[in-house]
Amino acid sequence: MEDLKAAMKAKDTVALSTLRGLKTALTNTAIESGNKDNIVDETTALALVRKQIKQRQDSIEQFLSANRPELAESEKAEISVLEKYLPAALSDAEVDAIVDAAIHETGATSKADMGKVMGIVQAKAAGRADGKTLSQAVMKRLS
Repeated sequence: MEDLKAAMKAKDTVALSTLRGLKTALTNTAIESGNKDNIVDETTALALVRKQIKQRQDSIEQFLSANRPELAESEKAEISVLEKYLPAALSDAEVDAIVDAAIHETGATSKADMGKVMGIVQAKAAGRADGKTLSQAVMKRLS
């Protein structure tokens, strides 16, 4: 809410529209969950921010394929606003360490064990790395 107010005062239209959309999504999620105080927990909020970023990334791909770079740039600006609300991303070395630990823990030896490993890796990463990055790291180790 403080950032929303700051965006209003600064007349930052990109941040303002992005934060308003995020606030609406958070409120809708709280209402859908039956929360009478319209408050969502941190895990749900972070998942929602990631979902918003993913939607914008998909839009960027579509805009670029439709030869609309100006709209893609707008989506990139919105992503940069949303990324401020995510925890710091894991480095490649940290991802590799988590994957190695999960493989050791499960005793995985082939791609058939990928599901077991991914469950542990995603829990340990706690949303600080996207699923695509994690699955690529697991595949690389199990191949």
